[in-house]
Amino acid sequence: MDTMTLTTTGTAGGSAPAPSGPADPRPQTFPTPAAARAGRPNRLRRLWRGPGADPGWARPAMFGLLLATLVLYTWNLTASGYANSFYSAAVQAGADSWKAFFFGSSDAAGSITVDKPPASLWVMALSVRVLGLSSFAILLPQALMGVATVGVVYATVKRQFGAAAGLIGGAVVALTPVAALMFTFNNPDALLTLLMALGAWATVKAIEQASPRWMMIVGVFIGLGFLTKTLQVLLVVPFFGLAYLIAAPTILRKRIAHSLLAVGALVLSAGWWVAIVELIPASARPYIGGSQTNSFLELTFGYNGLGRINGDETGSVGGGGGGGNWGATGLFRMFSSSVGDQISWLIPSALVLLAAGLWFRGRRPRTDLRRAAYVVWGGWLVVTMLVFSFMAGIFHEYYTVALAPAVGALVGMGVVEAWQRRADGLGTVVLAVATAAAATWGFLLLSRTTAYGDWLRISVLTVGMAAALLILATRWMHVRAVPLVLAGALVAGLAGPGAYAVSTTAQGHAGSIVTAGPAGTSRGPGGMGGLLNAETPSTAVVAALSANAEKYTWVAAAIGSQTAAGLQLGTQLPVMAIGGFNGSDPSPTLAQFQQYVADGRIRYFAGGGRGFGNQNGGSSASSEISAWVQSSFTAVEIDGSTFYDLTQPASSAQ
Repeated sequence: MDTMTLTTTGTAGGSAPAPSGPADPRPQTFPTPAAARAGRPNRLRRLWRGPGADPGWARPAMFGLLLATLVLYTWNLTASGYANSFYSAAVQAGADSWKAFFFGSSDAAGSITVDKPPASLWVMALSVRVLGLSSFAILLPQALMGVATVGVVYATVKRQFGAAAGLIGGAVVALTPVAALMFTFNNPDALLTLLMALGAWATVKAIEQASPRWMMIVGVFIGLGFLTKTLQVLLVVPFFGLAYLIAAPTILRKRIAHSLLAVGALVLSAGWWVAIVELIPASARPYIGGSQTNSFLELTFGYNGLGRINGDETGSVGGGGGGGNWGATGLFRMFSSSVGDQISWLIPSALVLLAAGLWFRGRRPRTDLRRAAYVVWGGWLVVTMLVFSFMAGIFHEYYTVALAPAVGALVGMGVVEAWQRRADGLGTVVLAVATAAAATWGFLLLSRTTAYGDWLRISVLTVGMAAALLILATRWMHVRAVPLVLAGALVAGLAGPGAYAVSTTAQGHAGSIVTAGPAGTSRGPGGMGGLLNAETPSTAVVAALSANAEKYTWVAAAIGSQTAAGLQLGTQLPVMAIGGFNGSDPSPTLAQFQQYVADGRIRYFAGGGRGFGNQNGGSSASSEISAWVQSSFTAVEIDGSTFYDLTQPASSAQ
């Protein structure tokens, strides 16, 4: 080796101090600059190859999966425009005002918040601050969250089951139709799903190491999930905690203590924002949208909490016991005509593989890490699926994206576990059953649409059933034929959802209620398409509202967030959403609105605002405001749209 060797020994003249401890007989070697460059680890090579225990194909395959996911989610990203204008308007406001950013206000002047906490808005607003207001700037973070979720599922599954399991799990997530929808849309569900996946990843690491630090990290991810979509994130918590209490390699007292630390981290990471919002005077912050008492706690436990379970959501549209406008509830809701093609393609296989995995690991020691992984992901899937199936309040098909990581992980883990146990026969039977279930259910789901003709569904059924039968005979096959059989099983399972995923990203989606899949797919009563979408104002309307805008706090007011959002995105100026999303919140009251007008803070009132009034016991303030405006101010037509000029009283009111 090209090195310079320096032996540290004492000298007769004492020119160097003697070492305080025993002399080290080993020479200290220092590489020359050329040797240092030659011996320096090739970081790019290590990044490409991955850990030494991984097969050589693992890391390139992982990068290929992530790149393919990125292409799928971004190639037609801007086709959706502003997507859900309700949230895009709040993103625009947050990019313009730090106060609106912090509270999640729907306008930069801070009249009312959206009906969710603001974490997902923060990410998009920061993107808009950097890139400027555009569809791309709003939706790019969502696509990157999708790629990250696929990567997290891969990394988590790979830890205990190997790279092949991780790749299968990641591919299932990437090709789940509702994932392709939500990771190219601007609803909070994209960030929520990523944070739950990160929570599972941190839980697995915590179990491996019996680590209080990693359990606190789990709590932080769940807390951030709460600041994304409140209570929904808590559905994964029971089995995250149960897996740790069962399997962490330490004594029970410490396992309990570590779990309590996780709860504390959860409370702190979510509670700081809630405490600020609840303690700050109402006059110093926006009204809390979705609540009837200007309280985030009421929003959390009412409209966004128990109301979603029992259907008693004050101020909501429709709903009611038994599902109401949101589809029939019941054990098989996830397989229904309105939900099945969004998420359920591989749920039957995932449940088969979960049951088999728990059976295979049943007699292992308490600390068995694979069994703990089944508890983490299986509990996530079963609990969340049951809650979605029986919730009587507002339910949208896209909520089911929260199931995608669990389905992907269980399929990846279960396939590899079963294959590794093929020698005893039971493993191949499990694989065959899971493959047949995927092929059969895929065939039935594809039969619900005419978008692909008959060839795809027949191919899925034929290839899948053939692969299922051949799996039973793999022990007698030539070794080169086995990969073809396994590839056929994977193709049969992923072809249907993959086709739906590509169809989803090939078209734009806009509005507050969107679904994945090819255009024209038949929907059940729960499918409501792109309902509640904002209209783009004409250039004449934008010019009229923008004139002398600096004189007003709000250039316009409109009933309901959708009308307000369209005007705001067109003008990029504050527009007051009277009554919040549905027009059913008491914000502002008639007296407050009259004072705003008297103070000259609002220029126009948009006629024909699309609110829903005092739905399900909500406030009637928006109706009162509309009636007062129409009787008190002059109507003007701007390029075919009716507005009331709040600076021009009607002659009858003078």
